[in-house]
Amino acid sequence: MSNLNTSSSPANLFSVSGSVAGAGHRAAIQPGLFLQSYHSSSIASELIAIANALVNPRGKGIYATDETPDAIEATLVAAAGRDVGEKTNPTADEIKKRRKAWRECAYASISSDHIAGVIMYAETLLDFGLAPILTNKGIIPGVRANGELAPLPLSISEFIVEGLDGLLANLQAARAAGARFSKWRVTIACTSVGLPSSTSLEVQAETLARFAAISQQAGLVPIIEPDVEFSADASLERSVEVHENAIRLIYTRCAAHGILLEGSLIKPSFPQPGRKNPTRATVTAEQIALATATVIARSVPVAVPGVVFLSGGLESSVAVGYLAALNALVAASPSSSPFSRLPRLSFSFGRALQGEAMQNWVRGDEAAAKQSFTKWSEACWRAAKGEL
Repeated sequence: MSNLNTSSSPANLFSVSGSVAGAGHRAAIQPGLFLQSYHSSSIASELIAIANALVNPRGKGIYATDETPDAIEATLVAAAGRDVGEKTNPTADEIKKRRKAWRECAYASISSDHIAGVIMYAETLLDFGLAPILTNKGIIPGVRANGELAPLPLSISEFIVEGLDGLLANLQAARAAGARFSKWRVTIACTSVGLPSSTSLEVQAETLARFAAISQQAGLVPIIEPDVEFSADASLERSVEVHENAIRLIYTRCAAHGILLEGSLIKPSFPQPGRKNPTRATVTAEQIALATATVIARSVPVAVPGVVFLSGGLESSVAVGYLAALNALVAASPSSSPFSRLPRLSFSFGRALQGEAMQNWVRGDEAAAKQSFTKWSEACWRAAKGEL
């Protein structure tokens, strides 16, 4: 995460000065919750409260606006119907102003009735200073923590994620600017045979656990994002297998790093057949829902208060349809089913929320853009409630 450096190293916000806190002090956090001595009771209380606020009341979710400046510019150009390389001769300053104007429109358009939090890129949080637009509406600002991808040695199809160096200072600066949660994304290749490699799964799990520990140390709720890609030939069964293995390993490493699970969230992809698998054309939302609920039941610890799914390049209607089918399945499950005990199942969508709105905005129709945000925010909200 760039542009978040501070001049000095921040204090360890999870350190406990003096003697270990007594049992009565810990009991004040939450009934029945035991805290380890390295968790500050005040910070733990805030983390737990923020994590729950991001997925409650049921239906609320997160709007992901953490694209890099280059990525959001390319998206704006594409929405306008031009090629990225087309010469329109805007200056660098004009391009930056356009990014800011788009974010201002987006944040002004969303409602706290449907959106609990927004993931921001460092530029939006620090350079543009747009967090107050959100906090004034009762929406929680967050920040993208991860850096860019770099090839995993000896595996040209897999990647590591940079950005752990200096992350503690970076996240303290983000907190000072108004952020109360952070998000780190890793990509996981998925093919019918061969990928992901065990090395990749181990690297991604360790990276996410280290990020989560640093985020909580800085006083920010960590959202861990294992994004299992679906561009290859994996079947739905293979995707389920990879999701389960990846998430289990992530939480094994989170335990090793002492993560306060009650003060964290996870943002996984939906298990699904790859684009090159012949069953992709016929797979139903109900099949995706059953596969997804099974993955969550088998791999996400019960202490985690919520799961916020990424849309991952899916069409808006498809992503919302998967979420709706998932919550409908959970709502219809008997009390004896493990699905009835799942945490909140909500959304952390980017494209699925803003795609239509952006097309209207680049045409200069801000009123229509706001209407599109309302339309898709409400659709996501209803899907997360199982009412769509």
